[in-house]
Amino acid sequence: MGSPCGLCALTTGRCQPECRRSCSTVARRLVEHGPPPGVPPTAVDEWSLRAPDQAAGVGVQTEASEAAPWISCPECRELVYSKRLARDLGVCPACGAYSRLDASQRVAQLVDAGSVVPFEPPVTVEDPIGFADSLPYRDRLRNARERTGADEAVTCVTASVTNHPVIVAVMDFRFLGGSLGVGVGERIVRACETALRTRTPLLLITASGGARMQEGAFALMQMAKTSQAMAELDEAGILTLSLVTNPTYGGVAASFATLTDVILAESGARIGFAGPRVIRQTIQQELPPGFQSAEFMQAKGFVDAVVPRPALRPVLGGLLGMVRPDGAPAATKATRLIRDPAELPERDPWEVVRLARHGDRPTTLDYVYQLLDDFQELKGDRLSGDCPAIVGGIGRLDGRPIVLIGHQKGHDTAERVSRNFGMALPEGYRKAARLMRLAEKLGLPVVTLVDTPGAHPGIEAEERGQAWAIAENLRLMSGLKVPIVSVITGEGGSGGALALATADRVLAFSNAVYSVISPEGCAAILWKDQAEAPRAAAALRLDARELLRHGIVDAVLPEPRGGAHENPAGAAETLRAALGATLPELTRLNPRELVERRRRRFRRYGIEDARNT
Repeated sequence: MGSPCGLCALTTGRCQPECRRSCSTVARRLVEHGPPPGVPPTAVDEWSLRAPDQAAGVGVQTEASEAAPWISCPECRELVYSKRLARDLGVCPACGAYSRLDASQRVAQLVDAGSVVPFEPPVTVEDPIGFADSLPYRDRLRNARERTGADEAVTCVTASVTNHPVIVAVMDFRFLGGSLGVGVGERIVRACETALRTRTPLLLITASGGARMQEGAFALMQMAKTSQAMAELDEAGILTLSLVTNPTYGGVAASFATLTDVILAESGARIGFAGPRVIRQTIQQELPPGFQSAEFMQAKGFVDAVVPRPALRPVLGGLLGMVRPDGAPAATKATRLIRDPAELPERDPWEVVRLARHGDRPTTLDYVYQLLDDFQELKGDRLSGDCPAIVGGIGRLDGRPIVLIGHQKGHDTAERVSRNFGMALPEGYRKAARLMRLAEKLGLPVVTLVDTPGAHPGIEAEERGQAWAIAENLRLMSGLKVPIVSVITGEGGSGGALALATADRVLAFSNAVYSVISPEGCAAILWKDQAEAPRAAAALRLDARELLRHGIVDAVLPEPRGGAHENPAGAAETLRAALGATLPELTRLNPRELVERRRRRFRRYGIEDARNT
């Protein structure tokens, strides 16, 4: 079998026939039965999973000694070589379980080598209420410092991630369960103040069981103290990110951890206010599978993305890079926007409707992948859920960061069903509103791509406030202080389309349609027969030529021969050029001019001749 591996050489001098996965079988014997005579007990150690805060959820702690070359994963019981575990960022290669990382390990994994400058620890009151139980609180603090080598449950540094500067505050669950007390609150606030003073993005990495009860109401006040510091960053337009790790509960989850612009979470992280045991004991009810997991919270609209640990650094770097342009905008191929309706041929409106609905027509995500670099999709409305019929995020268009939002229909039947055929629920419109507010905070232009039959008409949509969500978007967009360009890429159906199209400039592809109602709906109401849909399409004046003639759209984008579905890449390049020609003229305007002109645009409809003749 060749020369023995290190472990077998240590125990028997030769590899065993049943050995697999780097002799994990022999290593397991060392764990279960102890080492043979003459072998030091530190040759193998358990990687222990334990729940230090049973009320909060599951906790993972790596306790392997540096002298122990093998670690047992408590999830799958496989033996993992400790150097490999470190190389894999604390992720078990057999089952994917995550070990808990301390603050120094987190910093080392995420930031650029040599970029770390630690903050000076602040002076705070250590025992504000003179608390003692079985041990005086001061003794508990001293013991925690001796055990962890940290002075508090959070470490703050100035650093960079992929060459983008950032202020980092990283919590350490080993220190009194990462609890929020005066010391933690003051450090978080100072991190916020440094970010504000230097106009540097802030990254919070959280791991906590909640507020520190040994500090009484002083601990409670830290929730308000840190939250108001986060509000100041919002007012100043400073990007804030949080990485939620396992567990994040109580006062930390209910303050700074969830107040950031973008919330990322490690897979399997537990997030919430009250922990599972508290909830079970209070309501005497079984909890659903995956309750309070990162994946569960993303589905409920509270987490933007669940990111595998190896992908965290590039994802964070991409987001941090969005706060400033990446050099001068790249040159784009010029395209001629059609502004004169006489240049567009008269066509059968019903045939245009059929082309606008073609299943192979490019979707929002198709355009995203063609147009944007470093795109990060952001999910959730922070209220109740995420709607797959609307997608959005932040990315670079020819080097310039933008926020892009659009309806997403899909191509095949399965995807169309999963996307609800592009008909958004209220949470979709609320997600779009959240992303537009983020764009306004960061001073980024907004591009929206419209392709929907209309807003979802259903019981659940009405129960969750469909009309309210659409109305709120119309009001928000009318006063948004950054440029908005909307492009009708396919169907523009009623208020569900307008909720993404109250813009400074509205463009349309030549095979797009835009109307108050679908032709079928109009025919059913007026002629009591959906077969009259072609007649209704003509009456509604919904094609690009008529929309341009009536001043509903500002310009028309010519499509490739046969339609955008025949040459999606060509259609994407036309869209790139159109945005490249339209955005610069808007970004030159100050916010007040933008809003005034946008409001005048929509004010004129119906009281003056807006037609393009």
